[in-house]
Amino acid sequence: MIARAGAGPLRRLVVLRHAKSAWPDGVPDHERPLAARGRRDAPAVGRALADADCLPDLALCSTAVRARQTWELAAAEWGTPPPVRHEARLYAADVPELLDAVREAPAEAETLLLVGHNPGLEELVLTLAGDGLDTALDDVRTKFPTSAIAILAWHGPGWASLGPGAALLTDMIVARGKKARGDKGHHGGGR
Repeated sequence: MIARAGAGPLRRLVVLRHAKSAWPDGVPDHERPLAARGRRDAPAVGRALADADCLPDLALCSTAVRARQTWELAAAEWGTPPPVRHEARLYAADVPELLDAVREAPAEAETLLLVGHNPGLEELVLTLAGDGLDTALDDVRTKFPTSAIAILAWHGPGWASLGPGAALLTDMIVARGKKARGDKGHHGGGR
């Protein structure tokens, strides 16, 4: 069920899966950096959020290197980036852990950005979205790839009141940067 207008100010939760990561030999998962494609796509994320008029008031970011690098490159596209909290619990988090982090955000932050990993982020979006515009819900169900952005909107007095089915999935965007001539990139999965 979607919260009625008037139940509090309009709030937006922007869920961002980190950009494409590399798989260097001998590097622990938490320390894996962005791949060349990820370094191209992350600034495109920042531009896509600016174009959607969806810049956050606060960002919550996983401490994993690939998530931090995604945040840094995306935020560099904005005049004045918002404050960011790097939180270890967002690495490999499931829906209850992610929801706990979101619910602890200050009420003054009307647009909150969450930068993390799958499968938790995709499951969080599907848990919170009571409905979606156009094909957004089907798009998330089909695939929530690296550099995917889900924008959830709801009305509430504060983040602590956000619950399952309370939000409307207004958009799902996959930000991609342009490939430079001669850039071969690296193929591989990523959580």
